[in-house]
This record gives sequence, C-alpha cells and structure tokens, in this order.
Amino acid sequence: MEAAATHRTRAAERRSPPAPLVVVEPLRRRHCAECRGGPLPRLVMEFNAPLCLDCADLGNLVYLPRGDAALTRRAREASGLWAVVVRHNRRRTRYERQGILVEEAALVRAEAACLADAEARARRRARDAVRRAAEDVRFRDALTAAILRLFPGCPPERAAGIAAHAGERGSGRVGRSAAGRALDETAVSAAVRASVRHLDTEYDALLMRGVPRRQARDRVAPVIDAVLSAWRR
Repeated sequence: MEAAATHRTRAAERRSPPAPLVVVEPLRRRHCAECRGGPLPRLVMEFNAPLCLDCADLGNLVYLPRGDAALTRRAREASGLWAVVVRHNRRRTRYERQGILVEEAALVRAEAACLADAEARARRRARDAVRRAAEDVRFRDALTAAILRLFPGCPPERAAGIAAHAGERGSGRVGRSAAGRALDETAVSAAVRASVRHLDTEYDALLMRGVPRRQARDRVAPVIDAVLSAWRR
C-alpha cells in the first residue's frame, strides 16, 4: 500500500511541476522581518512576514526584466534556482509579472546562446509578423462581414471601424475573445453595442462628469437600442 501511494505521489509530481518561487516588488515601504534591512525593493513573503532576498536565500540571483522571451526561457532553463518577480497592479487588482531572478552564470549562458542565433530568430520574427498581419486582415474582413449580416443598415465604413477596433490583436476586447474569434452573434453584437455607446451617445461625457458606470449605461441604453434597431432593418 505504501509503495503504491508513493508511486502515485511521484507520478503526480511529474505531471504537475511545482509552482515557481515568487518575489514581490512591494508598493509600500517594507523591512525585512529577520535582519530589519530595508526598505526592500524586492521581498519574499514567508509566513506572512517579508524577507529580504539574502534572508530568503535568493540573494545570489540576478534580475532579468521581462521583454525578451527567448532570453528569459533560456536563462530559466539553465538556472538551477530561479524565481518570478511580480508587482501588484491596483487598477487591474492582480499581480503582474515583471521579470525573473536567475543565477548569473545561467544568464551569461543564455545571452551567449541568444547572440549565436539572433539572426535566425530575427528572420523568424519577421515571418511571424507577416503571417499575423495577414491573419488580422482576414479576421477583420470576416468580422466586418458578420457585423453587416447582423446589422445590414450599419454603414460599411462604420462596420469596418468597429471590426478594426474590437478585433485589435492583444487588446483584450470582445473581438479577440474566443467567442469573438468564432464570430459568435452575441460577441459581434456586443462589439457593435460598445461602439454605439461610446460614439453615438453621451456615455463618455457622463463618466467624465462622475456619473457611476451602471447609471450612465442605463441612461444611454434607449439611444443605443434605437440605433441598433435602425441598423437591423
């Protein structure tokens, strides 16, 4: 029984790699709970107490900011010990990755590897950029056509503008959602409704005057419904 349980535990560990160590860039001044050093630019939370990197046994690592995916991947793979550096985004109410901490020797090896194949990776990035641009054009055309099918009264140039805005790569807007990419009618309608809300009503002005978002939406809803009703005919 014990052997079987041990085997299952080890199999689960192989399937689920351990979560990385997390280092936090604090938004307010914090001091180390052990050595009292600080204020700390980066810290590790241990049992709800902040520790400096030296006291957390991570002081030997060097910082690699985000931005170069190949360098980050290679440095992480070459480093026996590494940690993710995060910072809290108050506006989005979430922690966002800023970079990683890796062994200096691993970073040196990763930089050398990236220099060795920099030209090949540049060519690959160029090919990928061309491919993505072509995909974006096809998607915008398809989204424009879907808008005009649902709202035949919508001016074609307006439909194209809505598609370009809602379908912008990396924007996080409804056009880039899974439903939007599938040209789901609900997602397409949501993109059109959002465009009308911002461009054809006083919604933005209401927000600037301090009107709560839900209240502002309720006030402009009749105007939006009237525009959409006209475009459906």
